Amino acid sequence: MKFLCVGCDAVMGFAERELPGDGTMTAVFTCPACGREVAMLTNPMETQLVASLGVKVGGRTVEEQPFELIRGSVAGGGDVFEDVPTGRGDVPEDAPLRVTWAADATERLNRVPAFVRGMVKRIYNDYAKERGIGTITTEVMDRARSELGLEGM
Repeated sequence: MKFLCVGCDAVMGFAERELPGDGTMTAVFTCPACGREVAMLTNPMETQLVASLGVKVGGRTVEEQPFELIRGSVAGGGDVFEDVPTGRGDVPEDAPLRVTWAADATERLNRVPAFVRGMVKRIYNDYAKERGIGTITTEVMDRARSELGLEGM
């Protein structure tokens, strides 16, 4: 996405980014020709969505690296290549929990709009891991919505 100056029709350049600490983000762009500025303010949900997609606001400070997207997924993905056990059973307490999805829960998740589905899935996965739940069911989803205050969403 690029911003164009209405007066000059020039591509505006990134000027600064602020994270005030309340979950919002502000990005300022400046026209290189006339100096006009425009600011973009995101609310906490938009900021979280952008962060979950791996979008970096403000441009690059280093050149692109070969396979950087794949390396980032492998480095931070954890369960992409690991064989992590399901449930706790006799697994050590500090071992990571791999959460699985019941068919009915997967069906409900698939009805969530695609552009936020990953974020919603992460919320339920984190909820289950924090509570030692090995399988996400529709009942777990209902309980999570209630406990996390997400009923209106």
